[in-house]
This record gives sequence, structure tokens and C-alpha cells, in this order.
Amino acid sequence: NSAPCKMRFFMTWISALSSFGPREHLALESVFKSHPNACLVILSHTFDTPAGAEILRPFVRAGFRVTAITPDLSYLSSSTPASKWLRDLRGGRIDPGHISIGQNLSNLLRLLVLYKYGGTYLDTDVVITRGFGSLNNTIGAQNADKETRAWTRLNNAVMVFDKRNPLLARFIADFCLTFNGSKWGHNGPYLVTRVVLSSKKRYSNATLRSHCNVLKPIAFYPVDWDHITSFFRAPVDDLEARWVSAKLLQLKRSSYAVHLWNKMSRDIEIEPGSIMDSVFRR
Repeated sequence: NSAPCKMRFFMTWISALSSFGPREHLALESVFKSHPNACLVILSHTFDTPAGAEILRPFVRAGFRVTAITPDLSYLSSSTPASKWLRDLRGGRIDPGHISIGQNLSNLLRLLVLYKYGGTYLDTDVVITRGFGSLNNTIGAQNADKETRAWTRLNNAVMVFDKRNPLLARFIADFCLTFNGSKWGHNGPYLVTRVVLSSKKRYSNATLRSHCNVLKPIAFYPVDWDHITSFFRAPVDDLEARWVSAKLLQLKRSSYAVHLWNKMSRDIEIEPGSIMDSVFRR
């Protein structure tokens, strides 16, 4: 298919292929259901193999453009502060910490690939429910203050940015300057949160909006990680059934995607009649 890509998507995969299950397949399907003319690149050395190609073969045969590539971090980081940071890491001059270095490199990789090429980054536990065509230089809030409704935390599981976006450059610089390999989220969700917060003080609202649009939690994170179980459980009475119906209507009207928080929900069974049962069927 020689037609140009209408949209460019990126994912990373740092685990063994055996961990790529039905939910991850569904995340891939959701990209092409919502964006049939998109291109998807999976940045992964385990996927960039004959076994990985076999997993993607049904998508390719169906005419969708998806491929896996082993990321070249040295190339992607060139002309950014990450180039020296990577040399220092490889030279033992940076403490990798207790958290998987692969996880932290994934946090950096998504920033670098968006900075170099532009497009949309998605975690593999994000199911798209509506097209992203209207989104530009966008990141989603994970939490918001219940009274003021102002966002309190952002997340980096979904990011839509033009290449060379100045905010991406600040994300990369902050990653290298403040790296902490032993504090969960410090180089990911907390990073984008603190950089955007500091940018609010540094730039005018108009300038910041030109660099980044922050969407409400309902856009990508309609349920937080500590309540994800409720999306997988079937209603047990009329009150819960009405809540499920109302939540599904809210998702249809206001959500672009649903983050599944796989670390918390991977082993939860999807019960018939639950919110996720409806989302997955659709």
C-alpha cells in the first residue's frame, strides 16, 4: 500500500513476546479500527523477529501498515541531551536504580521518537474508542481536583505531538537532568506533570497552549488505576446497572481511549455485562 499514512502511531514493547496477549492484540486492533489508513511502528527488539512478524501477519494481510523495529537509541538521541545521558549510562556513570531499566528506557524512547518524527505514542494497554484526528500536541490528565476540576497529574501513556515540539525537548532534558531509577513514575507520569507545571509558570497561557493541550481525565483515563476493577465487573443490581449505562454513555460522548492499567487489571476476568465487555465488543 503506497498511499501516505494519514496518522503515525508508535508503541514500545520491552517484554517477551509470550506476554503479548489478547488485550494487547485488542489495543492494536483499536488503532486500525479507528484509523484504517494509519501507520503503526512497534519499537521492540523482541518484536523485530520472525516470531514477532508472525503475530503481526494478520494485520499485514488485512492491508494495515504495522511493523516492528529495534530502536536505535544512539541515532534517536542524537542532537539531544539524551545522547550524553546514554553514554554515561553505558559507561556506568549513572545509577540505573532498582526499577527495570527497560521501563525507564521506554519512558525516554517515546519522547525521542515523538521529538524526531512526531505522531502519537500509545501504551499497549490503551484501547482507542474514537479517532484521534482532531488531536494535536495533546497530553491527558490522569487526575483532577474534584472541586476546582483543575488537573493535578498528567500521564505519558498517550501523547500526541508534532516533531520538534519545544515541550518534548523540555521533557527529554528533564529526564536526563533528574533521572531516578529507583522511584516509580519519576521518569514517566511525574516527569510530564512537573515539566508542564513549571511551563505554566514560565510561559503565557497562549504560548503553553500552542505547545500542549491538556485534556480532562475522561479523555484517556476515564477510570484511575485504583478503581479499574469496577470496569470489569458486571452490575449486581439496578443501581449498578444504571451506573454502567451512564458510564458507557459518558465514554461514548467524551472519551478517546480507555487505559486498562494492565499492571492492576491483567488478571481480572472481563464479566459479561461489564463496561469493558461492552467496550471490547464494540
